[in-house]
Amino acid sequence: MMPREKLVKYGVESLCDSELLAIFLRTGLPGSGVLVLAEQLLVEFEGLRGVMQANETELTNCRGIGPAKSAQLSAALEMTRRFFQAGMEKGECISDPEITRQFLQIQLLGYTREVFACLFLDNQHRLIKYEELFFGTIDGASVHPREVVKKALEFNAAAVIFAH
Repeated sequence: MMPREKLVKYGVESLCDSELLAIFLRTGLPGSGVLVLAEQLLVEFEGLRGVMQANETELTNCRGIGPAKSAQLSAALEMTRRFFQAGMEKGECISDPEITRQFLQIQLLGYTREVFACLFLDNQHRLIKYEELFFGTIDGASVHPREVVKKALEFNAAAVIFAH
C-alpha cells in the first residue's frame, strides 16, 4: 500500500518516517519508487531530523532531489515552525515543558552554530516575544547578561526562558 493511501485508511500516525517523507517527495527515480528514495535520504542524512536540517545544496547533491523537491521539504519545515509560533503567539500559557521544548527545537533547527535565544513571557506565562539574541561558533556563544536584561525590560517581561 502506498503511503498516501495508508494515511487515508489508517491515519497519519500509522506512517513510518520513510512513508511520511515519501508523501512530500511524491516521485522516485526511474526504476525505483519514491519509498526507495525516501529511505536513501534517511540513511544519507541519518534520519528525518537530518533530512530536515539539510540545506538546499546538500539535498540537491543527492540523486533524485532537485530544486523543486528541496523547496518542498523547506516549505514543510517552515510550515511546522509557523504552526508552533502561531500557537505560542496566540497567548497560550507556556506551562508544559514538552511544548516549550518542541517549539524551541523547531525554532533552532538547522543552525550549524550555537544560538542563544530567549522566550519573553508576561506574568501569566504567555509568550510576548521569541528572540535570538546571540550567535556563536559551532560549540559556543558569548552571552551578555546586560543585553538580556535590557530586552526583558524593553518587552516588560515578567519571566524569561533561555535556550541554546
